[in-house]
Amino acid sequence: MSRGLRIGIDLGGTKIEAILLDGSGGVVSRERVATPRDYEDTVSTIADLVGRIDAESGEWPPVGIGTPGAWVESTRTMKNCNSTWLNGRPLLDDLNAALNQRVRIANDANCFALSETWVGAGRGAHVVFGVILGTGVGGGIVVDGQLLGGANAVAGEWGHTPLPYLRSDPATMRHEAGLADRPCYCGRTNCVETFLSGPGLAKTHHELTGDGASPDEIASDSASVDLYTTMLARSLAQIVNVIDPDVVVLGGGLSNIEGLAASVGQRMGRYGFSHEGATQVKTAEHGDASGVLGACWLWPVPG
Repeated sequence: MSRGLRIGIDLGGTKIEAILLDGSGGVVSRERVATPRDYEDTVSTIADLVGRIDAESGEWPPVGIGTPGAWVESTRTMKNCNSTWLNGRPLLDDLNAALNQRVRIANDANCFALSETWVGAGRGAHVVFGVILGTGVGGGIVVDGQLLGGANAVAGEWGHTPLPYLRSDPATMRHEAGLADRPCYCGRTNCVETFLSGPGLAKTHHELTGDGASPDEIASDSASVDLYTTMLARSLAQIVNVIDPDVVVLGGGLSNIEGLAASVGQRMGRYGFSHEGATQVKTAEHGDASGVLGACWLWPVPG
C-alpha cells in the first residue's frame, strides 16, 4: 500500500462499478460489470473485480464497498436491501474471507453522502444530508465529516418513511387523487421510495396520463415533473424538521432533471416548521461517481 491506493466498489443498481484511487484521490482505473441477481455470483464477481485490480496495481489495496441496505453487526448479516438476494446473508464476512480481511462496507447512500461531504457539494458543511434518487431512494447523514450510522444502522433511510401530505396538500391534491396506493418491497404502503424513485416517477406519470414513458423521457414533461418536485420538497422538509442540515445534496439519475435542486429549495419552505432558507439544496458534484468514490473514503487516506 505504499502508494496509498484504495479500491472503491458500488454495488447498487444494474452495474457493479469498481475504481482504484491513488493517494492523492486520482482515479487510476475504472471498470463496470453487470450486477448478478444471485448472492454467490455477487460475491465471486466482486472478488474477481478486486483480483484484476490487484494484478494491475501490483498491490493489495484496502477495499470499500457501497451496498444497498445495511450491515447488522449483531447478526453479521445484511438487511433492508432492495437487491433482496443479499438480505440475511453474511456479505461482509464472505467478502473478507475471499479478499484477505481488507474489506469495509457501508450503505451506498452513506458512501454518496460521505463523498459529497469530503470532496463535493457539501464540503465544509457541519451537517450534510445526501439523497439518492434513482432506482430506489436512499439517504445518508454526515456530521462533521463522519457518517451517522445509528443504533439500528438505518440513519438516513428516509425512502421508507410515508410520503407526507399524500392527497392532502391543496397544491397537488387534484393530481394525487388519481394515484393508487403503492405497496413497497419493505412491506409497507406509500413509502417515499414508491413515488420519488425513477420507477415511482414513471408510475405516477402513467397513472396520470396513460403514457408509459421512461423517467428520462418524463424529465421533459412539465406537469409530472412539477408534481414530483413538490412531493420531493414536502419529503425533504420533514428531514429539515428533524436534523436541520446545512446542505442537502441530490444524487442519482433523477437529480439530473433540469432545475430540480433550485425548485426544491424554493418549495421546501412551504412545508417546514420554521424554514428561513438556510438549508441549501445542491446537485452532486460527482454525479454517478459519488457512491463509488465514497466507498474509497471508508478507508482513511494514508498519511
